[in-house]
Amino acid sequence: MKLIVTEKPSVGRDIAKVLKVSGKSDGYLHNDSYVISWAIGHLITLCDPEDYDAALKRWKIDALPIIPGELRLKAIYKTKKQLNVLSKWMKSSKITEIICATDAGREGELIFRYIYDFVGCKKPVKRLWISSMTDDAIKNGFASLRPSADFDDLYYSARCRSYADWLVGINASRAYSLTHNAHLTIGRVQTPTLAIIVARQKEIDSFIPKDYWEVHADFAAEIGQYSGKWFSETNKDGKIDTKEAADEIAKKVRGQEGVVKSAEREEKRQPPPLLYDLAELQRDCNRRYGLSAAKTLSIAQDLYEKHKLITYPRTDSRHLSKDIKLNPIINALGSKAEYAEYVKYIHLLDKLPITSRIVDDSKVTDHHAIIPTEKKSQINLPENEKRVYELIARRFLSAFYPAHIRNITTVTTVVMNESFLSKGSEVLQMGWKELYSDDKSDEDEGILPPLVKGQISKAVKAGAKAKKTQPPKPYTEATLLSAMENAGKTVENEEIAKQMKENGLGTAATRASIIERLLAVEYIVRKGKNLAPTEKAVQLIQILPAEITSAETTGRWEKGLSSISKGSMNPDRFMGSIEKFVRFLVDNAQSSPKDIVFAAEKPGNGKGAKKSRKSASLGKCPVCGGDVLENSKSFYCAGWKKGCKFNIWKNSVKNYNYEITSSDISNLLSGKAVKDIQLILPDTKEKAAAELILDIQSASTVRFINLRRI
Repeated sequence: MKLIVTEKPSVGRDIAKVLKVSGKSDGYLHNDSYVISWAIGHLITLCDPEDYDAALKRWKIDALPIIPGELRLKAIYKTKKQLNVLSKWMKSSKITEIICATDAGREGELIFRYIYDFVGCKKPVKRLWISSMTDDAIKNGFASLRPSADFDDLYYSARCRSYADWLVGINASRAYSLTHNAHLTIGRVQTPTLAIIVARQKEIDSFIPKDYWEVHADFAAEIGQYSGKWFSETNKDGKIDTKEAADEIAKKVRGQEGVVKSAEREEKRQPPPLLYDLAELQRDCNRRYGLSAAKTLSIAQDLYEKHKLITYPRTDSRHLSKDIKLNPIINALGSKAEYAEYVKYIHLLDKLPITSRIVDDSKVTDHHAIIPTEKKSQINLPENEKRVYELIARRFLSAFYPAHIRNITTVTTVVMNESFLSKGSEVLQMGWKELYSDDKSDEDEGILPPLVKGQISKAVKAGAKAKKTQPPKPYTEATLLSAMENAGKTVENEEIAKQMKENGLGTAATRASIIERLLAVEYIVRKGKNLAPTEKAVQLIQILPAEITSAETTGRWEKGLSSISKGSMNPDRFMGSIEKFVRFLVDNAQSSPKDIVFAAEKPGNGKGAKKSRKSASLGKCPVCGGDVLENSKSFYCAGWKKGCKFNIWKNSVKNYNYEITSSDISNLLSGKAVKDIQLILPDTKEKAAAELILDIQSASTVRFINLRRI
């Protein structure tokens, strides 16, 4: 028998359907040939400092840096039951081979390998590597399983990323928290991302608006009317410092005849946009619909896993490989009424216009661009899922359409030695924009009359318009994603900048979680669509060295991780550099500026959060015996500054449509279970009831027992 390990139960069920595995048991599916079981995301995590030495539970500066000789793994308690199922089958004499079917990427590889290593399994492993969850893709994937050894370097890279984040996060957060008497969280990627937001806010805060004036004139020629804006050879943008100077120009030309000095026409061809990678999809969804990066990823993951309507979404490639069969996908879209007319146009072409903008194996990384699958079934999707799918479908179809062509006209008119610039545009061919007729972001500038050089034209009107310089715009999630992706542009080192062009800050799959993390710890807040740093965040960036706030440092790490994944760097060399960096951060924390004083706070209560009244004790902390208090986000121990880590987030079970209350916590701390809680199961959306209990072993986790569908 072969054991197939997936990342989620839903993927396990999809594979079971294709392989005709129908036997059901608690935590796995089976027949005579296969056992299919699953993780539930991560089942294994890195040990905490106190797991190495109980004394490290208390935060003390003289205990830093914490650098274990070998970082150890431990089970995540709330999912230990499923880990036991996997462990039993991995060790079973009935199993002769294991097939890793976790998500085909760095994190999916890490999830499986951590489980495999933790349970001490030594059995041979094959790897399923697919980009689509359709039945055909699964069948083809199982027909071409790859040796696990092909992905060893990818795993080493993933493990180094995991270890590096642990070492930097644990040591830097403790070091700066202790030296500044504040609860500070610092991360390898989240901190330089925060620095980008803080830098923009400083530009906005220090911006002083400046008045300026423009001179606009309306012209009348024999062949038509048009308008223009004043400019000069030394003042190309036409900004005039004083109203008097602007009025003087307007008065000088008003009612005077001039001549067209130049009239240039240029045909501008705009090819179809590249196919979506995750970052571009997240940006579009944020700009068009206000969806957060995390929400877009969640929707795309559902479209991939549950509905089988799109290919693997966690990709940073915008091209396809030549082995992708395009016609079945086009035909499948043609069966949907909303795309039928576009597909009809494509079918009338002599052949598909395949260019390197669509198919280019050299630009495909682990996965190709996000495109629809050939699934034909009609599904009534919820509104946001429908929106995201439609963007992907239209982007795919637009790739086979011709360029959008405009005729751009630029005219310079000279009156009394003063120059005026006029611009116009006319659509000659809609091309791929036929699919985006509702997009008003690219309206015509207006069609100019057919002016020619030497044409006489009179300035019938002229006047000055008051303007103000505008501050830089705050980051939205869309623009922040772009800044993270293109962080290498601010790096002077050419080699590092080149690497960051490929990776940027974080990866396509992790940037959304980084933004959500900054929101969760209240270093940033949402103001409409904009993101703004809190006062605490600004202070944090002030006390940190450039080595941790700079995109260049992260670029060096990403370069190293990429080299490891390609087999060209020894993982030990990379980790050696991380350990040196950690020692530097601990030393720097003790010499960092002490004139910056952080406001007194409770965990989870930063600027931008609702100020909570001083809460009464809800009970005694099961870890240290201190009082358990409440703030706007969590229930925490009053002894947190002394190192107690008891903290239960109110939204920790929100995926079950339930938020924990102070009454719940009081009952849990007194040893009682909270009974008859009404839930919605996240996988199936079924209604259920359960009891909520405090996890006795971890003491900072709650879990459901006696769950029953209703």
